[in-house]
Amino acid sequence: MEVEDRRSPAEVEPNRCGQLDVHLSPDDPSDETFKAEESDVPADLDWLEELSEEDDGVGDGDGDLAAMADGCKKRSYAETARMFKLRRNLDQLDCFHRQKEHDVLKAREKLKLCQQNIQSLLEQRDNLEREIEQQKVTDNSVALFRLRARHKHLCQKLQSEEELEGHINIELKQLELELSEVEVELGRCSLLRQEVQEEEQLFQVLKAQKAATRLQQEREASQNLQLKMKNLRDKQAAMLKKEETECQRKIEEGRASRKIAAKYLKQTVKRMHQQEAEREQQNQELLEKRLQAVKSLKTNIEATQENLQVQQSRARANALKKEQLQRQLRESLQAQGINSIKHMYQQKQQQETKRKEGEFEESQKSKRVEIVSKILQEEQLTNRRQRKPALLLAKPSATEKFLSLRRASEKIPYYLDPVPPSAAEERATIFRDFSDTSSSSSSSACSDVEDLEGTEESEEKVNHQIPTDSLAEPEFSGLWDQNIKKIPNENATLVQIQLRQEEPPIASGKLNMTAKRNRGKELRGPPFISKPEVILFKDFDVGKMYKKKIVLTNISYAVINCKFLGVSPHLKNFFTVNFQPPTLLSTGMSFDMQAIFQPVINEDLEGELQFASALGPFFVPIRCTVKKCILEVDSQFIDFGSHVVGQTISRTITLTNKGALATHFSLDSSTCLSPETSYVQMPPQVSANTYEASSQNTATNNQNSPESIDAEDVQSKLQSQELSAGEQQEQSVSEGAKTVPEACLSSDLDNQTDQTPSDSSDIKLRDVRGGEIGPFESVKLEIIFTPTIPGETRLDFSIKFSDKTSKPIPIHVRGVAVSMPVWVLQPSIDLKICMFDRLYQDTIMVQSRASTALKLTFEVCQDMRKHMEILPKTGFIQAQSSFSAQLKFIPRLSLSKDAKKFFDSDTGVLEVPMTVQVAGQVQPAHFTVHAIVTSSDLRFDHSEVDFGYCSIYQSVKSSIRLTNLSLLPQDFGFLGVPEFIEVQPNDGFGTLLPQETLEVDLIFSAQTAKEYRFQLSCKSGINRDFLLSCRAVGVHPPLELSHFLVQFGATAVGDQSTAMLFLSNHQTGRDQNRQPVSPGVKAPVMPRLFSFALPEDSDIGISPSAGRLLPGERCLVQVTFKPRLLDQEIKEEALRRLHRAKLLYESELEGNRLAEQEAKPEIPLEASKGKKASVNPKNSKVSNEAEKGKQSESPHPGNIVPGSSWYEEAKASLLYSFRERYREYTIPCFVSDGDPPEDDKLVQPAWSPFNTLYLKLQCPAVQPPLVVISNNGCNIIDFHQVTVGDRVIKRFTVQNISQESVDLSSSVLDVYGPFSLLNALRSIRPGEKHTLILAFSPTLEKKYCDMLEVRCQKMTLEMTLLGEGIVPAVTSSHTGDVLDFGYVLEKETASQVVKLQNSSAVAVSFRVMLASLSPFRPQGGADRVAFLLDRYANSHVHPAVGTQNYSGLSVFSVVPVEGSIPPGQSQEFTVTFRPDHPSVNYSDKLTVELMNKSKVCVMELKGAASSHSMYLCGGDLLTVPVESLLPSVITSEPQLTAESEVTESPTIPLLVTLKARCSSGAITPAVRELQVGCIHSTQTSKKGVEFYWDNVASLQQQGFNVEPSKGTVDSGQRCTIRITWTPHIGYKPYEVVEMCVPLTLKADGMNVYRVTLMALVSTTAD
Repeated sequence: MEVEDRRSPAEVEPNRCGQLDVHLSPDDPSDETFKAEESDVPADLDWLEELSEEDDGVGDGDGDLAAMADGCKKRSYAETARMFKLRRNLDQLDCFHRQKEHDVLKAREKLKLCQQNIQSLLEQRDNLEREIEQQKVTDNSVALFRLRARHKHLCQKLQSEEELEGHINIELKQLELELSEVEVELGRCSLLRQEVQEEEQLFQVLKAQKAATRLQQEREASQNLQLKMKNLRDKQAAMLKKEETECQRKIEEGRASRKIAAKYLKQTVKRMHQQEAEREQQNQELLEKRLQAVKSLKTNIEATQENLQVQQSRARANALKKEQLQRQLRESLQAQGINSIKHMYQQKQQQETKRKEGEFEESQKSKRVEIVSKILQEEQLTNRRQRKPALLLAKPSATEKFLSLRRASEKIPYYLDPVPPSAAEERATIFRDFSDTSSSSSSSACSDVEDLEGTEESEEKVNHQIPTDSLAEPEFSGLWDQNIKKIPNENATLVQIQLRQEEPPIASGKLNMTAKRNRGKELRGPPFISKPEVILFKDFDVGKMYKKKIVLTNISYAVINCKFLGVSPHLKNFFTVNFQPPTLLSTGMSFDMQAIFQPVINEDLEGELQFASALGPFFVPIRCTVKKCILEVDSQFIDFGSHVVGQTISRTITLTNKGALATHFSLDSSTCLSPETSYVQMPPQVSANTYEASSQNTATNNQNSPESIDAEDVQSKLQSQELSAGEQQEQSVSEGAKTVPEACLSSDLDNQTDQTPSDSSDIKLRDVRGGEIGPFESVKLEIIFTPTIPGETRLDFSIKFSDKTSKPIPIHVRGVAVSMPVWVLQPSIDLKICMFDRLYQDTIMVQSRASTALKLTFEVCQDMRKHMEILPKTGFIQAQSSFSAQLKFIPRLSLSKDAKKFFDSDTGVLEVPMTVQVAGQVQPAHFTVHAIVTSSDLRFDHSEVDFGYCSIYQSVKSSIRLTNLSLLPQDFGFLGVPEFIEVQPNDGFGTLLPQETLEVDLIFSAQTAKEYRFQLSCKSGINRDFLLSCRAVGVHPPLELSHFLVQFGATAVGDQSTAMLFLSNHQTGRDQNRQPVSPGVKAPVMPRLFSFALPEDSDIGISPSAGRLLPGERCLVQVTFKPRLLDQEIKEEALRRLHRAKLLYESELEGNRLAEQEAKPEIPLEASKGKKASVNPKNSKVSNEAEKGKQSESPHPGNIVPGSSWYEEAKASLLYSFRERYREYTIPCFVSDGDPPEDDKLVQPAWSPFNTLYLKLQCPAVQPPLVVISNNGCNIIDFHQVTVGDRVIKRFTVQNISQESVDLSSSVLDVYGPFSLLNALRSIRPGEKHTLILAFSPTLEKKYCDMLEVRCQKMTLEMTLLGEGIVPAVTSSHTGDVLDFGYVLEKETASQVVKLQNSSAVAVSFRVMLASLSPFRPQGGADRVAFLLDRYANSHVHPAVGTQNYSGLSVFSVVPVEGSIPPGQSQEFTVTFRPDHPSVNYSDKLTVELMNKSKVCVMELKGAASSHSMYLCGGDLLTVPVESLLPSVITSEPQLTAESEVTESPTIPLLVTLKARCSSGAITPAVRELQVGCIHSTQTSKKGVEFYWDNVASLQQQGFNVEPSKGTVDSGQRCTIRITWTPHIGYKPYEVVEMCVPLTLKADGMNVYRVTLMALVSTTAD
């Protein structure tokens, strides 16, 4: 409520008109008043909602506040809100009443003051009048003239004061009226005030009751909470006691159980120890196996490295070759005139299409395989489910099983290939794959019985195999896995699995049939057995015939026979069976048959002979194999063991071909399983142990190496990726590449492609690298091991064969070389980085494994003996011990000359080979000494520093560069620095990194005017001194600044900071200035010129920037810092914004284009409208793109000028993102040596650089808290040209872009000026905006300029106000003062157009006013009464407003009433005359007024109306020129005019007075004119008006002459009748001659005028 009381009267004024009349009216019911406001509650009454909600909540709880203390009903929320609204409105009304009382008192004070002024002026005027009378008496003309001037001025002041008094009286009456209205309103609200007071008292009572109730509730809640806490603590104490009891019981039970368990613990520990020992033994065996796996893995990795290198080189060669072919193809195509780029592109597209087709086919195949596998699994499940009930119901016969199995096998190829093969090919493929798997475990050299047993065993494994997904993988792979086979085709694998699961009888030599009983005996298997069990045709040749006898024996317990059904379908073309059906055969009886095989294709074949018997069908398998190569070696792993370096050992391996087919072999070391050698450097002691121990011990020691553990992870990764590697291998084989085992293509080997395998020279192969091996032959291959480097050596190679079915055989060779008995522990001694002329030492350790003492001799080469020494030079090393020697190295500067072949002077690298001669050892021990020798110099870029001339008031800084030429960091420091010089940074101390250059600042400050010469000493960390010479000259300038450093505070961009300082000329007659060149010469005392040189585009201003100072004089210098944004920065930001907008626009276009392309295929196009639909969208799209292109056209960078929108937006963006900016300026002040010569002032004086002063400015700029966001951020508000007396309002908005609230205030504008601020300033929060309203009201014709400062705590925002007052120049096309419309028929219109021309440079607003429509026109005919009383004596004077229409509509109307005329243009307005009854007294006053109250023109509007088309005008008035004093609504009274149309009177009177002039005895005749006219109208006929005079002769007798006496007037024309009177002879002076003559007018009617002619002679007649 206190905030509302402090509101200003301007804020209360609108409420008086609105809220006071509505909300405080006692006549309106209160329910209706607040019904609509219950839903819309002001924000300051939101807490009432919470209060009402609390009331509801409390009332629902206990009902204590259900009734008031006095029994009243519970107050509702609406009533409470109504009470507060009434109180707020009553307070506003009281405030408004107080304001009005204050205004009335103020007006009365002004009136009283004005009356006092008038009284004083009256007294002064009386005094002046008395003085004037006195001066008149004395006849003092000069004093009289002066007093009259004063009297005139005093009268003017008195008149203005009286006018002011009248204005104040009117204002006071208005204020008293408003005050009385407010008091009446207060009286009306007295009942409401009492009601509000009562409601407030009730509200306070209710509030107190609520508080008491809440306090009671809080106390009850607190008591309840205390009770709950007490109960909770009791429960917790009981639970703790119970837990302690339970815990004690458990402890006792635990002790008892531990005693019982202790008896069995010893036995358990013993058993665990035994298990642990067994587990350790198993782990030891497992480690041995893993060691073998790691060895094989290392071999594979090393082989892969070499293979990858070969593949990479091959790929690079292929790429170069392909590039060359493409270049040749391009040149040939260009030579033929074909577009090579297009051709190559088409070829690439075709290749890409083929590749995609291949990928698609592969994906289709894989998907087809997945589908087939799923189908087969489902069929298996279905078959299994069907078998179980089938076995229970009936046993199917063997024939049915065979047919169903055959049908299932025939279905499989249809799933795998869309083109179904023939049945023969199908069966051949199935059994060929099956025979490959079964024959892998059999040998070609075994007998038929052995083949049968091997086949049975293998097929039993196949029948009982589990899917590979369910088998656990082995923990590691052994050497038995190295012979990795090619993964068969997935299609064939699935077929084999299906056949093995659904055709178990075919897979074995014996048919597994259901057990049958015959005569109480059970029979398992087929009823007949064959001998041989498998018909085998081995190593057949195409074209030859092979025969084989087969014996079938009945092994059943019944007498049966058999029937030959046939051969497998795919073997019908190759097999012929001679079968004679036998008779019934008893058990044990047999019969024979002959199978003839004639091969025509060189492929392995498998099938069966199908038989049927009474006990069921059975089969005899057939297997036909072609000639093959079966290649073996006697050993794939050769271990040479441990040998001393220099020995030669050889081993032999035997390659055997057990097959019947010859082939070529070759030893290949290029593939991943080919030779690869790795050297493992072994410690000397381990080598010694290996040399003395056996090879078995060496293997055991190597098993415990930590490398085996890491290799297990690598091996597991290789095994997990074998499948993918196998697929890659198949693809490479299909392309014709060489076969590569799967284990070599693991993805983990990609990380080692950069490693190049070492070329082995220790393990070599003999000259036999290839040849031919015949069937059943063997070849011996010799391998030689010659160790040269200590350590383990490996070589892996493979034996490849020309037969594609034979896989390469990998061979692994291993050998260990042991070093010499005496060796140097560190074969390479690295002394790191050394400096010249510094001593460096290291120790040489020699180790001996010999069993006796040996003599050692250390040798240093001749070139290094000046720089390097080994002590002692000779020594003895004991058996199985070590010997140490000291190495000393002092590099001299002559090292580059002495040891050119060991030292590289460019890089500083030193590499010296050293030897240790051992007695009794042929090969000496070698070691190498490495070092990088560098300089320790520090270098200055200048040998001498010249500071030049330095003022004693200033400091001179010179920068030098200090470079560390060493490869080691060096500490440095400047020691013994004089007082007048300063070294920075870090006071001249620091550390230089290798080859680093540091910029060091030397700051010289002269203390006296003299010459300085000194040296600076820079000492390095190794105590070396580097000297730098310096010199300078100190001078004493003639001028002096009071401050040489100005530190401005943080200034916002757009604001300014000012600093004041003094520049003084301290020279007097006693002062002397030493010149720089000749210090002893005295400088003359003279005036000095100074000039400050400001940098370009800086934010600094200095005033005055130049001037002249006399000796002993000083000048005030004002330095202004006004940070701003540079034009270049703003333009760059604008370009960046343009670029971002362009990119955004292009991205939108691209997105729209993609969206259109995606949506285009979805829109169906009708066939009939295809052409039309293809044209219109295209055109519309092109047009849209053209329009968007126009919109996206960004302006040229040259068009970004100050004032443009892009420029201002970029400026605003920089201001919003502005953070902080700190700049330092050094402003030179140049001082002259004196004044210019007196004879020529235009010559510039001499400016000495030694006298120059320097002013340093530190200028921090910060982000402005206030920015102008209107008018494009411009700080200039230009009102432009405004007409004098007019008022233009403009607004500008500021925004708070800081992080805190700011309080705004403004400067005071000129109270007598045209600019004014219309609204108040306030505090704005961060991000808020505030709009300032400015008005410009010029009073004179001139240009105005003013500054408005908007202030806050951190900045002052200056706004420049500009405007120009213009006097409007508007002229009217109608120059006269009267606009006469003439005669018009009643109820018709006549119009005239008036043009206003604006010759000024601004638009001018105007309005047209009629006196008849003026609100200030006197009511009730008061103007007519004044006219009759005052001015009727002059008959030519008419009132401003004459006769008006009876209808109440205005006689004269203007269109338009107001408007605006642009500069240099014109505006027309139309004046229309529209009478509704006959009269000749229509008149009005038209005024054209501009907005500044100046009048353009004032004209009188006149018009007459008649009921007939004829009229007569002229003559004298017989009545007043007004119709009546009665109100205009009474129209029955006739008018007494010369043009009267009253029907009762037959004639119309007309008086014409003629006055003849008598002058000097001569009489001038009198002449008067009458006009007869005919009104032109569309309503009447075109017939004219006829007129004629009666009794013309009698007129002539009296001296009157009428011309013409009769005539005709056409429509729209006038005719003038001239009446002349000449006195006849004998006329008596002052005698009046009177004559009455009728005048008749005929047209659409007839009017008779009784014209009375009165004539006399007058001496004063005009």
